Amino acid sequence: MDTVVAVDNVTAIAFLRYKGTAVFSPPVLTTTPAINATPVTSAFMDGLRSLNSWKYPASVPLTVEHSLYFTIGVGIDPCATCVNGRKAVGVINNISFIMPTTALLQAHYYGISGVFTDDFPALPPNYFNYTGNNTAFNLQTTNGTRAYRLAFNSTVQLVLQGTTMIAPESHPFHLHGFNFFVVGKGFGNFDPDNDPKKFNLADPVERNTISVPTAGWAAIRFRADNPGVWFLHCHLEVHTTWGLKMVFVVDNGEGPSESILPPPSDLPSC
Repeated sequence: MDTVVAVDNVTAIAFLRYKGTAVFSPPVLTTTPAINATPVTSAFMDGLRSLNSWKYPASVPLTVEHSLYFTIGVGIDPCATCVNGRKAVGVINNISFIMPTTALLQAHYYGISGVFTDDFPALPPNYFNYTGNNTAFNLQTTNGTRAYRLAFNSTVQLVLQGTTMIAPESHPFHLHGFNFFVVGKGFGNFDPDNDPKKFNLADPVERNTISVPTAGWAAIRFRADNPGVWFLHCHLEVHTTWGLKMVFVVDNGEGPSESILPPPSDLPSC
C-alpha cells in the first residue's frame, strides 16, 4: 500500500497445509516487509516467469494489431445532489463509464442501437506528465458507455498507465473473458521508444489480473479469441462503481465455434 490514502494495516502471516499432505517442519519466521515496501514487491513480481514448456507454452502474441494506451485514475465531476456539489469518479482515458439500463451483451447480440458506442479511444485525449504534479489540472471528466471493438482473433497490446491525479495508488486491473501475458512493468511514464525493447516476450506470466504500479505502468498482450462483451476494470470495487472500467466488444469469427452462443430459452430477463 503505497498511496496517500489512509489504511488500517492488519497484515499478518499464516500457514496453510492441505489435508493428506506431509506435515512440514516448524517454520522459521522472518520479519514482514513494511506495508509500503514497493521495491520488495516489485522485485518479487518482476522475477516471476511462466513455465513456457511443451505442456504449458507461453503463447505470447509476437505481432500486435491493436496497440492501446489507457491512462487510469480518479477525477472530480459536478454533482448537484452531493454534499459539496461534486463527486469522485473513476476514469480510463478521461472517460468515466456509465452503466446502461440494457445489458451490453444483449445489445450487442441483438444489434440494439443506442445502448453503447464503439468509439472508446485507443489513446489518451491529451498528453501530459501523467506521474508528475497534477494538482492544478482540471479534474472534470467525460462520461459515456463507450466500447472498443476487436475483430475475432486479433492481437492486442495494452499499456495501462497509472496517474497521480488526486490519490495515486496501485490499481489491480482485471480483464473478463481472457488471460493475458504481462510483458512489462515500470515506474513513471511509459516510454514507447525504449520500454518495449525490455519487454519479456519469451516466458512472461499469464494472468487475468495485474496490479498497475502507483505512478507507473504495466503492459499486457492477449489474443481476442473469445467473442462477446468483456469488462476491463479496477478490482477495487469502489473504483469500479465510480466508473473505472471499460468494455471490449469482440466480434464473431467464422462458424459456430467462433461465435457467441445464443441465450438459453429459460434465461431470465434482467
